[in-house]
Amino acid sequence: MKNWKPWFFENSSVPAFLSNFAPLNIGAITIFCFVFSRGEVDETTRRHETIHFQQTLELLVIGMLFLYLYDYLKGLIVYRNNWEGLNNQRGYPYQSAANRAYHNIRAEQEAYDHEQDEDYLSTRPRYAYLWNYRVG
Repeated sequence: MKNWKPWFFENSSVPAFLSNFAPLNIGAITIFCFVFSRGEVDETTRRHETIHFQQTLELLVIGMLFLYLYDYLKGLIVYRNNWEGLNNQRGYPYQSAANRAYHNIRAEQEAYDHEQDEDYLSTRPRYAYLWNYRVG
């Protein structure tokens, strides 16, 4: 399973549609074993979304959805008054507490921290993001 990759669908309208309900502008999104991207997928985004695919395999779909939602809701509470003037992992300012909560979901922290590492997917320890990252 460690070498499994998701299916990528480029130039999709799914991210634009889901951006209407999200605290950020979605460029690409992993849904189960599918990755939908607004445009063509570069290698950084491919790694980022493949990390999410591997996380989904580890926790199965329901576990991943539960953990993602739990971390996001916890982040909304923790960061409700602590986001202005701060930057996310890519150096961009947070737009809201919801935006900071999203960027501090454990699954997102791992993906952002390792999206530039070309060897990470082959050396990635299973489940480590559950203990190596935290919200708040």
